Amino acid sequence: MKNIKTFGLFILLIFSLAARAQQMRIAPSPLYRDPIYDGAADPVMVYNHAEKSWWMLYTQRRANAQTSDVAYCYGTHIGVATSTDNGQTFVYKGALDLDFEPGLNTFWAPDVIYEKGVYHMFLAYIEGVRNHWGGKARIAHYTSKNLWKWQYKGFISLNSEEVIDPTLLKMPDGKWHIWYKDSSKGSITMTAESNDLQHWTAQTEPAIGGAPHEGAKAFFFNNWYWMITDEWHGQRVYRSKDGKSWEKQGLVLDVPGHRPEDTPTGAHADVQVIGNKAYIFYFTHPGRKVHFEGTLDADGVFSYSNKRTSIHVAELEFKDGTLVCDRDKPFDFYLGQP
Repeated sequence: MKNIKTFGLFILLIFSLAARAQQMRIAPSPLYRDPIYDGAADPVMVYNHAEKSWWMLYTQRRANAQTSDVAYCYGTHIGVATSTDNGQTFVYKGALDLDFEPGLNTFWAPDVIYEKGVYHMFLAYIEGVRNHWGGKARIAHYTSKNLWKWQYKGFISLNSEEVIDPTLLKMPDGKWHIWYKDSSKGSITMTAESNDLQHWTAQTEPAIGGAPHEGAKAFFFNNWYWMITDEWHGQRVYRSKDGKSWEKQGLVLDVPGHRPEDTPTGAHADVQVIGNKAYIFYFTHPGRKVHFEGTLDADGVFSYSNKRTSIHVAELEFKDGTLVCDRDKPFDFYLGQP
């Protein structure tokens, strides 16, 4: 009788685990590929409060264009993909019209915040299209009521004209903080603060110094402020109690994943905290073995396989006082209302 009861409990446990597995909402892998240029990078997730949907805004690299060197990374628009099923499916909507001066120009790596019924977007702007890395980079500010039609508000005043990759947070004192990469200072993270998102006071000391990096993302989770930065071999984690002094932690997304397209390392990420979960969205180069890889051919062009990118999502977990991420571990993925 005892063995029969034990066997019965075992069967119930199996059925319970199976039911939980069926209820788990598994994220597609990849989560998204741009159907026009196949070069979606630098994603940021934004909740559309009017439509009750999620919008993914991203740098629309022209990966399928046969161009010299890194020209496919210039002349880029901000692409938009939307989801009405809590993140299970993203459909390409189009590219934002952000032009404020003549010519074909370059838009990179947006961050969007929602304040008093208005969306504010900050992103890097470079005039024109270049064949090689370079150009004066400034951070432009736009506002919108619906995430699709944007009004140009101007460039924000900082201590450099080599700045990209903004990320923003509102602090408990009501002030907004922006962090960004400053290439003129060795590609580290600098910061500025504002009371109104219009006028900014730039700090002279680095927020995150040390080894070169880019793509900072700041967020609040589990009673800590966190920042991740892209070191091009994974994402470095920092934590802070006040959002000013940052403690260096380990790396996440530094080990290649085994899901389709989820290799090599995760690049330039966004993080969304939904309830008690933190999801990290990032892009990969599935055709590369390491983040920096590729040889120009006789015509000075990288291969399509080397250039194309995919967007993925994984779960960040709070463990032993820090954040970790097993990108191969199944997790319940549900983008509810933030």
